[in-house]
Amino acid sequence: MSKLPELSSEYPISAEQSSRYLRDGNILCPTVATQAEIAAWRPVIVEGATRHNRQTKPLAERDAYGKAFLQITNLWEKDPASAPFVLAKRFAKVAADLLGVKSVRLYHDQALFKEAGGGKTPWHQDQYYWPLDTDKTITMWMPLLDCSEEMGTMQFASGSDKAGYLGNFEISEKSEATFRSMIREKGYTTVGGKAMRAGDATFHSGWVLHAASGNSSQTTREAMTIIFYDAEARVSEPKNDHQKGDLAAWLPGLKPGDLAASPLNPVLYSRP
Repeated sequence: MSKLPELSSEYPISAEQSSRYLRDGNILCPTVATQAEIAAWRPVIVEGATRHNRQTKPLAERDAYGKAFLQITNLWEKDPASAPFVLAKRFAKVAADLLGVKSVRLYHDQALFKEAGGGKTPWHQDQYYWPLDTDKTITMWMPLLDCSEEMGTMQFASGSDKAGYLGNFEISEKSEATFRSMIREKGYTTVGGKAMRAGDATFHSGWVLHAASGNSSQTTREAMTIIFYDAEARVSEPKNDHQKGDLAAWLPGLKPGDLAASPLNPVLYSRP
């Protein structure tokens, strides 16, 4: 195999982009990875995700969460070939720049593959699942192939992150109905859901409401996500069973009040 691109060069974030992210809780950044870089990395990630996928039920037999996508977590740990992509300095620096922090750690990664005919991703908040005591959290969502609107790209309710925790709603039909109604009542502007090129990336806050439509195309929507947080964050007291599970899975050996820094949470970027 030829050497893979290192993804170590910087992707500059302007003051205007930082301000827009702070205002909206989400931003689309074009060509965070080049077409050539993604072309090289895509087969590595797809192979790793396919090998570690444990979903065997047909689409019709899954719940709303299961119909939304195939989810393979912590690919960097399970598949050494994929690790340099997840741990790339370029992505982590963008996260740190948008968050306005000195350094960021990895929470975990997720390969999210929405199959042809796959269902919608209901409106939800990511940080409902995370036992972290900071609002300085951010997720990069990057398609590995060009995606049309029909394939289900990310949609956001801009500014909804300012409301913080919005209730005990896991990803479900209930979260879809509740948050769709809230978006309408609060008058949040929804953005996204448009075509994206491979290597483009959205970055969104852990509290911002977001969703994706179903995949009505004949092609699996392949996307890679990486979750980052302020390296100074501490573990919070779990608020639900999902956070208890996340504490054990992604912050092993830690307890509330500890620095959120297990061996699974390396610092991926720190300013000189």
